[in-house]
Amino acid sequence: MDGRDLVRSMKAVGSAGVAQGLRTVRAAWRSRRADAAALPRRGAERARVPGAMREVVPGPGGGVVRFERSELRVLVAVNGAVFWGWDGAGPEPSHALAGRCPEPDPRAVLEPDKDGGRRVVAERVTVAVSRHGAVEVRTPGGVVLRREVPPRWWEPVDGGPARWTQRSEVAADARFFGLGGRSVGPRLRDGTYRLWNSGPGLRSAAGADAASVTMPVQMVVADAGTHLVFHDTTWDGTVVLREGEEGAGSGHDRPGRSVLRMDGGPLRCWVTVGTPARVLLTWASLTGPPALPPAWALGHHHACSGSGDEQELRRIVAGHQERGLPLEAVHLGLGHADAQRVFTVDEDRFPKLPVLAEELRREGVRLVSAVEPAVVAVPGNAVYDEGARGDVFVRDAAGAVVRGVGRAGEVVFPDVTHARVRAWWGGLYGERLGQGFAGFWHDLDAPTSFAAFGEPTLPRSARHGLEGRGGDHREAHNVYGLCVARAGYEGLRELSPEERPFVLARSGWAGLQRYGGTWSGDAVTDWAGLRASLARVMGLGLCGVPYSGPDVGGSGRAPSPELYLRGLQLAAYLPLFRTHAGPGAASREPWGFGDAVLGHARAVLVERRRLLPYFVTLAHLARRTGAPYVRPLWWQAPEDRTLRDCEDAFLLGDCLLVAPVLRPGADRRAVRLPRGRWYDVRTERAYEGPAQVLVDAPVERIPVFARAGAVLAVRGEDGAPELEVWAPARGRTGGGLVVSDAGDGWVEPEIERYVSRWEGRRVVVERSGEDGVGAPSCPVRVRGLAERTAQM
Repeated sequence: MDGRDLVRSMKAVGSAGVAQGLRTVRAAWRSRRADAAALPRRGAERARVPGAMREVVPGPGGGVVRFERSELRVLVAVNGAVFWGWDGAGPEPSHALAGRCPEPDPRAVLEPDKDGGRRVVAERVTVAVSRHGAVEVRTPGGVVLRREVPPRWWEPVDGGPARWTQRSEVAADARFFGLGGRSVGPRLRDGTYRLWNSGPGLRSAAGADAASVTMPVQMVVADAGTHLVFHDTTWDGTVVLREGEEGAGSGHDRPGRSVLRMDGGPLRCWVTVGTPARVLLTWASLTGPPALPPAWALGHHHACSGSGDEQELRRIVAGHQERGLPLEAVHLGLGHADAQRVFTVDEDRFPKLPVLAEELRREGVRLVSAVEPAVVAVPGNAVYDEGARGDVFVRDAAGAVVRGVGRAGEVVFPDVTHARVRAWWGGLYGERLGQGFAGFWHDLDAPTSFAAFGEPTLPRSARHGLEGRGGDHREAHNVYGLCVARAGYEGLRELSPEERPFVLARSGWAGLQRYGGTWSGDAVTDWAGLRASLARVMGLGLCGVPYSGPDVGGSGRAPSPELYLRGLQLAAYLPLFRTHAGPGAASREPWGFGDAVLGHARAVLVERRRLLPYFVTLAHLARRTGAPYVRPLWWQAPEDRTLRDCEDAFLLGDCLLVAPVLRPGADRRAVRLPRGRWYDVRTERAYEGPAQVLVDAPVERIPVFARAGAVLAVRGEDGAPELEVWAPARGRTGGGLVVSDAGDGWVEPEIERYVSRWEGRRVVVERSGEDGVGAPSCPVRVRGLAERTAQM
């Protein structure tokens, strides 16, 4: 922490800024002192490379290749994923994997390759290892998708973890995506990206590298194919990306390059190859299917930061109801809790919360509670005393409990990297459930001091259980938020087994989707922040975390009416749809921007509720296939280079294309359409793709297109489900999947498959199943029958 951080800390906490800032400085100083005492200074280092190949030992699914100064283990799993690890590193243990490593593919064996190398041939990929340790990932046809040059380690002469570098090359036309929730995406251009989860206060905007969910996961899309690569290490590091160039240098192509530098941890890697859908399906089979949110969590949420009270809560709900604004959930920020007791609600401000929660539930509104993984270190605090007796808090290298800064003073942190501590922490959620809360929103889970603004609370030398292996915070920092989410999710499964948990995290890592989703954190309230919010959602989806979204209204200065409305219009088509306001901040609520904005906002919220059955379908499909709700335009045509470079529009499932307005003053915008016929959902005018079209984008709406032939479930005017069908082009058929789920339990609903086609002068919709063709299960509304095709 430097002087500027201290100033920001003081401003953040108002009149108590000086005292809070001093506590923060003391905590940061203690962390620095602990690190200086416990972590060895990096002195002389010895560089190492694998050297020449010496021996090959075949094994199930691959084998081991031994070099002069290292060995490489190669494994092809039955799900088609490929693993390799240096220096004897295996797939386990891993925070990312869901359970055990998949079984090896018995058909895959190490065999000789050209120039004295070895290769493993699988159904969808070939992995080749050169005589000096370069690893190539090839298509079945022999085209190289990725080449990893021999790695290099720097080992301290006096002992300690070795840092390492892995350089990689991809095709000249390739584009990089992923690395978590990056505000500069979704396409990751030339630059350096840090792999270290940031805390609050480092507000994300286009061009900033701070991200609360980072992970060493890249999806690389090229003409030859798509692949996902995951370097499974949780340590701090950076990725330097440089896109390639075709025809660079006397007609030769310059390949794209990735340089991964890590401060420690194993050098091991997973790769999946195929179409984007196939890649994420395999990725989900490795890291676990996304958690299925309860149906209400796919509607409109409103978050209240600050303290507030029951009167404020009633005002917010009544404000929405009186103005005809749909509302499914209200989130209460950290201030609603007793400052001294982490899971206890402040009874002075919320004296009858269980009664109010039940009243709101009957009206269709759930309450979500913010939780921070920090316990006020005051004897007499029941949670603190119980945790101290159970030895559950993080300790430093000298054995003392680490203390940070919280809202009410010094706090300690549960070591959720240990299964025993997670079980204890997850059980504490029962108190909030008893108060009527239906879901949980994790904040400050990096973990970070209340006023430290990105400064890590825990010293890097702090000790963690790490599932019994032991280690320090350098290894645990990036997965701490993931472990908090796991503790909450597993605790809720135990406490309320009949209901699907709702867990929303700020921080996370690979595998976060198993336990819930994430929100964008402190986004900048400007147009760059609006563009960044879309980039983060798309980037996370391509890393296997499909449920995320921004806070509409932001957390900084108040947005202009135009910016607020454009942000609301975008967020209505994202998985997590959450507006945000502080206590009494009516200017952040839809009715705080004037009657004109209120009317347009009402139309946005009503449309989101109408599409709720479609979002439910997308949630079930994400759980079964790993496919994100929000997909880049190239999702079904990754070979289309124009679509690979399009970052200002997206597909919502297979049926809809959304083109938000991301710049001020725009009332028209260009939209790139993939191949096929597309209908403007407002005018029902048809457009033929592939093409770029110029369409109206008045302040009251953004352009949204439906794919010809699409069948999607929506909510009818009477509130009952209906099928919205967009007429297929003449001579073609269409279709869609529908999953009906009105509950919040664990019953697996049936996937209904529908086919749309022309029969004479009318469009026929039929339900297709194992028993043949049948009638739809709900009313059908066909749109796009006028067939007014726009002239390009």
